[in-house]
Amino acid sequence: MRYVKWTLLALVALMLFAFLHYTLPQRDIVRVVNTEVRRVDIGENSWFWAQTDVGNAQATNRDVRFIETIKPNGRPVVYRNEDTGWGWPPYFKLDSSNLQAEASDMISTRDNPRWVAVRHYGWRNEFFSIFPNAVGVREVAGPDVRLIPWLNIVIIGTVILLLLIARAMWRQFRERTIDPLVEDGRDRWDQVDAYTDEKRGRFQRWLDSWKRKDRR
Repeated sequence: MRYVKWTLLALVALMLFAFLHYTLPQRDIVRVVNTEVRRVDIGENSWFWAQTDVGNAQATNRDVRFIETIKPNGRPVVYRNEDTGWGWPPYFKLDSSNLQAEASDMISTRDNPRWVAVRHYGWRNEFFSIFPNAVGVREVAGPDVRLIPWLNIVIIGTVILLLLIARAMWRQFRERTIDPLVEDGRDRWDQVDAYTDEKRGRFQRWLDSWKRKDRR
């Protein structure tokens, strides 16, 4: 039972970590090398795509903006640039066109780089054709600039605080409500066992009395 409990807790913790890692904003220091619009057929990986621009009709086949970048170590990273609208995650992004123009204005070459911080959420997976969604871009001093994720720190701290409060409330509820009921049930069961033992003893003594008579 103990292993089942810890396994369930580990699965819940893993799911919570994956949810926060996908949803919370992340920032990459990159160099923009190209921006383009591609026609994309949204299929089984539709969960990892946002939606069409606010005001346009929903469709499984649509134009999607992309921002192509290179990290300081030379690794390419491609971001999609889609509105999130009023849905989830709650970035309320409605300016994909403006963001595409800003990214296009920051295109640079290897010989004369302009380093930018791309704020995004989501994952990149080549096998499932999943791209992180860019929600902001701004120029930074260089590839070694240090960015502190204050928003993530606040959100994660709030989540931990809420979990601790929920744990304290559950323990208090268990001590005040569940444990007394369990203890009362145990007492009643002990009383039943004692009564049963008493009846069994009386019956056994009655049988013994007949055995003594048979011996005579």
